[in-house]
Amino acid sequence: MDGLRRATAILFTETYSSVSNYNLIVVSMFVLLGNIASEAGYSRALYDAAHAWIGRFRGGLASASVIGCAAFSAVSGSSVTTAVTIGRVALPEMKRYGYASGLATGSIAAGGTLGFLIPPSTGFVIYAILTEESIGRLFMAGILPGLLMSILFIAAIWIVTLRDPSKGPRGEAVPFFERFGLLLKAAPLLGMVLVSIGGIYLGVFTPVEASGIGAGLAILLALGTGKLNRFAFTSAVADTVKTSAMLYMIVVGANVLNPFLAITDIPLALSEMLTHFGLGPYGTLVLILLSYVVLGKFLDGLAMLIVTIPIYYPVILGLGFDPIWFGVIAVIVIEMGMITPPVGLNVFVVRGVAGDVPLTTVFSGVLPFLLAMIATLLLIILIPGIALWIPNSMFD
Repeated sequence: MDGLRRATAILFTETYSSVSNYNLIVVSMFVLLGNIASEAGYSRALYDAAHAWIGRFRGGLASASVIGCAAFSAVSGSSVTTAVTIGRVALPEMKRYGYASGLATGSIAAGGTLGFLIPPSTGFVIYAILTEESIGRLFMAGILPGLLMSILFIAAIWIVTLRDPSKGPRGEAVPFFERFGLLLKAAPLLGMVLVSIGGIYLGVFTPVEASGIGAGLAILLALGTGKLNRFAFTSAVADTVKTSAMLYMIVVGANVLNPFLAITDIPLALSEMLTHFGLGPYGTLVLILLSYVVLGKFLDGLAMLIVTIPIYYPVILGLGFDPIWFGVIAVIVIEMGMITPPVGLNVFVVRGVAGDVPLTTVFSGVLPFLLAMIATLLLIILIPGIALWIPNSMFD
């Protein structure tokens, strides 16, 4: 539309400026942190600790899986990594105790989506780069919504097992001292979470510095305790390079797309069209969220962010909504797409880990958790402070 020379120049300049973006280090370092934690067995320690404390309750193992996913999300930043890592540990345990396949796989698939919301979220990093918003504020905005969603997931498990106790039998009671000992084994990973996220909140270091400190602590601790050999370390680094390369290519594509949207005036045309409908701010917001639900049936989360944010972001600003708040809303709706058919990436991942569980069983198992996600979304729309209180308190 603007000539081959201009297009070639944009391709070269945007590619270089994208991959040389200092803020992208956050993605690579937190991915490395998650991979090191997985290789060193810290994810197993998280689940074992949660299992010991709440496994004796009805549906306790499924609830422990959600807690394990929430905690591991705080170091991995990836929904797929979280679902695979916790799924490999938790699914055999739930199968051993006779849990219904739908509840077992559904809790892992839904719990894994927390990796896209609880900081350090890859989704927030991409959103921040696309909109030039603060990564730190977005990370802080995801904390309370992530905890709220975790609680509602556990409530969904409680309701399912209340209606049919056979779906989530009680586990064995663990003595107090043994429970405390298992919690101590999980302390290293929990400590890394507190140092990384707490340091950002207190202003001790930036998100980029926090990612490097977290990854460095994970490597030193794993090597110092003998939980990481050369082969495991090499594997973790190789996986990090692969994931980083994929995400960098996505960012390059997004930055090449932005000039195209500017030339075509698509965002302006869409804004005028939405305004012409006369739906008002919240009516327009509902229309945008419904479009995410439809797109979620065909696209994965990062693809949705890249395609839609350059278009919707100016509209959201024009309607007077807080861009940090909308970032949380968008990420939650995209999370819903991760567990809904026909794409449902997390469902397919958990199906692969579970092995013999039919895909339809996994999709039916995530339905209660999908309702919990909708409840979380409505609460944050009605009470924006759930997302904005922590980031606003950092600067007030």
